[in-house]
Amino acid sequence: MKKIAVLGLTGSIGLSVVEVVRKHPELFQITLATSHNNLEMMLSLANELHIKKIVLTGNNFTSAQIKQNEGSYSGCEEALNILKSEDFDLVVNAISGSAGLIYTYHTLRNNHTLALANKESLVMAGHLFSDKIKQKLVIPIDSEHSALFQLYRGLKQKEVRKVIITASGGPFRELPLNDFHNITPKQALQHPTWSMGAKITIDSATMFNKGLEVIEAHWLFQLPYDKITAVIHPQSIIHSLIECIDGSLLAQMSKPSMQLPILYALSYPDHIESDLVKTDLTDLPSLSFTKIDPQRYPIYQLARKAGQAGGIMPTILNAANEAAIKLFLEKKIPYLDIHRIAEENLNRRNNIDNPDLDTILDLNKRVFKDIITTYGKPGKHSL
Repeated sequence: MKKIAVLGLTGSIGLSVVEVVRKHPELFQITLATSHNNLEMMLSLANELHIKKIVLTGNNFTSAQIKQNEGSYSGCEEALNILKSEDFDLVVNAISGSAGLIYTYHTLRNNHTLALANKESLVMAGHLFSDKIKQKLVIPIDSEHSALFQLYRGLKQKEVRKVIITASGGPFRELPLNDFHNITPKQALQHPTWSMGAKITIDSATMFNKGLEVIEAHWLFQLPYDKITAVIHPQSIIHSLIECIDGSLLAQMSKPSMQLPILYALSYPDHIESDLVKTDLTDLPSLSFTKIDPQRYPIYQLARKAGQAGGIMPTILNAANEAAIKLFLEKKIPYLDIHRIAEENLNRRNNIDNPDLDTILDLNKRVFKDIITTYGKPGKHSL
């Protein structure tokens, strides 16, 4: 029985972890769970799954509300203290956005094995975790990186010509470019393939998430950027491929479901018997692949640029993107300004090589706050 901590239990990835645990209760036990502010759901899941400790990291609850429930705690520091003081076979970081970085840092600092769904941890601070990655303490949960992680087993680095990450193309894959200025948050949140949280769904629409995944792959698989590429694959059946030096292509495929990569992360290094996800080859649609259009998805190239620059630049870009998405969802800026704000902030700030954690967290907060203050004003809808 593996003891598992799930950070971000009530988000989309966390709830997929719950489904896997429900299906295999004899193998996995959640002993710690966190949520930012969903106390009611946390209490319900804790009761159902016999979770011994839950932590609410938001500020929406009084100490009396927390303390009246045995095994309940509040605050980020409390969660980090439990991670430090208790043993877990696996810690799942399913927290969305830059808020997940501090948990990745402390999880790996305590030498816990980390199942990572938080892209931003490696994007912002991959250089801080290189040794832990080499020690096999990081297991990716993103479907694309889980696919590569599985495909890499049995391969030597010298056999790999390049890795190919697939992208659905989001909801605007075929929308005329002239109509992009009219895109609404409601439209951007209607992903054609995956059911995800709001932030990552917008990132999928802009293809920023694919840029983040390229940076992640750079750190996870120790590859230069010229060996990492991405293609549009609308059906989301093939999740990633490896092209070997002899020209052969190795692919991992299944129907789109986060439960499968989560199951593999929880059961690693083994594939275990499960009927969570079934893929019938005879029932699949025709599979297609196209190049990423830089006019339709300019922020993808911007993310690659930040990754190649390294240092603090990925943090600056990520913070700018997070702030711009918040403003877009609040209908304070148009869709096209997500890229414009991100590019303007990346271009006007100086790089810092090998930033430490405090520098990363501080600049991330300052960039986010500056953008919200500057572009969140009424009438400030373009640069």
